[in-house]
Amino acid sequence: MEAVPRMPMIWLDLKEAGEFAFNGAVKKSAVTVPRDFEGCSTLRKYFGQLHYLQSRIPMGAEQEAAVPIAWTEIFSGKTVTHEDIKYEQACILYNLGALHSMLGAMDKRVSEECAAGAFTYLRDHFPHSYSVDMSHQILNLNINLMLGQAQECLLEKSMLDNRKSFLVARISAQVVDYYKEACRALENSETASLLGKIQKDWKKLVQMKIYYFAAVAHLHMGKQAEEQQKFGERVIYFQSALDKLNEAIKLAKGQPETVQEALRFTMDVIGGKYNSAKKDNDFIYHETVPALDTLQAVKGAPLVKALPVNPTDPAVTGPDIFAKLVPMAAHEASSLYSEEKAKLLRDVMAKIEAKNEVLDQFMDSMQLDPDTVDNLDMYSHIPPVLMEKCAALSVRPDTVRNLVQSMQALSGVFTDVEASLKEIKDLLEEDEAQERKLQELLGKSLPGPRTSPPALAEVSKECSKYLEVHEKASFTNTELHKAMNLHISNLRLLSGPLEQVRATLPVPALSEDDRQVLQNLKRVLAKVQEMREQRAALEQQLRDMIQKDDITTSLVTADRSEMKKLFEEQLKKYDQIKVYLEQNLAAQENVLKALTDANVKYAAVRKALAEVEHKWNTTVQTLVASYEAYEDLMKKSQEGKDFYTDLEGKAAKLLEKARAACRAADTARQQLLEK
Repeated sequence: MEAVPRMPMIWLDLKEAGEFAFNGAVKKSAVTVPRDFEGCSTLRKYFGQLHYLQSRIPMGAEQEAAVPIAWTEIFSGKTVTHEDIKYEQACILYNLGALHSMLGAMDKRVSEECAAGAFTYLRDHFPHSYSVDMSHQILNLNINLMLGQAQECLLEKSMLDNRKSFLVARISAQVVDYYKEACRALENSETASLLGKIQKDWKKLVQMKIYYFAAVAHLHMGKQAEEQQKFGERVIYFQSALDKLNEAIKLAKGQPETVQEALRFTMDVIGGKYNSAKKDNDFIYHETVPALDTLQAVKGAPLVKALPVNPTDPAVTGPDIFAKLVPMAAHEASSLYSEEKAKLLRDVMAKIEAKNEVLDQFMDSMQLDPDTVDNLDMYSHIPPVLMEKCAALSVRPDTVRNLVQSMQALSGVFTDVEASLKEIKDLLEEDEAQERKLQELLGKSLPGPRTSPPALAEVSKECSKYLEVHEKASFTNTELHKAMNLHISNLRLLSGPLEQVRATLPVPALSEDDRQVLQNLKRVLAKVQEMREQRAALEQQLRDMIQKDDITTSLVTADRSEMKKLFEEQLKKYDQIKVYLEQNLAAQENVLKALTDANVKYAAVRKALAEVEHKWNTTVQTLVASYEAYEDLMKKSQEGKDFYTDLEGKAAKLLEKARAACRAADTARQQLLEK
């Protein structure tokens, strides 16, 4: 792209601190930080020092030195209090991620990877029960939003640096992948209820970005095809880019002017590319344009990552101000054990995410929604939009009659005009015939060639003009009558009993075998959902176990030489849940095979249902269009009547003039014959 239009970024609000029995000056400097990178540095230092503090003093949940800590929950504004120093750490870490997201949304467009890192560390190392704004679902949403925006920034730079088209396409495709993950989270009913009113705004923006960056990806795939002189592929990629951009434009209603400008600019680029490519292929290259689904899908290239958070990095946190309180050996050993737990979680999560990715891609390719797989309920009632039109016509019983009368009135005046013009034309033709007859009779005895009387010439000229106007208007009149005839039958239907309207709408005719195929498909889809839910529950159970697993007291008395053995013994507590997870992951292959078989049998039923649904939608749209066309038809009918009434008056006057002129000409001929 010749320039790189920018899309707005989503950023998160910071949490507000409440009560915490800690040194006032320290607390104030940590919770009222400036909104800049210095503020991020302050939060990191405070977070690190809290980490040193909690490893030495028992300030955790239900421990001897625990004190109340209060913070405001972002979405509800309620104050949430816990007697657990880890809650203070979690809130500071959340604010670190939120502040990085705020800085990332500014012009410099950096910092999203830091935000993703903060939220990832918060998700993996702290309980999710502190408050809803730090729940597992919300943190996953934040992580995918930040990674998507970081990849979006990388895409901007790649386009400005004129990187290779294929690389730019892959980077853009990965932006789409991250935003799709975010969109899945936003569509989750639980997440939506937590977010409240901002869920709709975020969802609209993310959905629009999905189509926009999909368009950018296919634009650059088209450019790559152009570089490879694959002119047929170039056309289909540019066409796909145009289609996706049009979808983005539809979803961008209500977005700020900067978004509209970016979309208009991109439309100019993609539209120009498509028109040029199509023209060149049509007139020069004549290459076959392949179907888009026959081309290899663009695989995303994830070139950004969540930057890790290290609470014990002295370069970030500064010197340990609590170093003399307890032996560091126990703290170091606890950190090593925490890393072993984190490694175990990473290994398990890598397997889960790999299986989830396969499952998501499989389900996306199937395009099967368990809730609407048969969609039979929609045929059991008249849709609200049609009921609304029927109700409106029920209080306007004269609708059809008014339209018919208007048509009849228009036809009447049209016929009058046509009759007047025909009579004028007949008079003129009769006069010409009489004139030719006179010339044949008298021949050379006439003193010279005869010219048409001025009055008749004027009538002939006016008649030609009116005939031309009438002929042009006649076509419009004919089309108007066709439209009226089309819509009148629909309006009669909408004005009649609802049973007739319902009978007009098509319904699927499924055999008993078809219904069994549907039930089997639903059963397998339910099995897929059960597998998903069980997997998520086991994952959460594992995270909770890891979160609560604190062996610090054991480490204080343990011999350093026995540390490795102690770790191995402690980690055995996770073996059983790992077995359950492995069984769940292993079952996926069989479940997907069963779903594939069920979907193959469902193909014919699906096609039949799709055809009926298409007919149903077309019928509804046609009936609604007839209702909406009524006012326009009445207006055009009145305009036509007014036009022909005016023309009829002019034609009537011209007819009288023609009769008088023809009588005068006839008298003149009689006088000439008498001489």
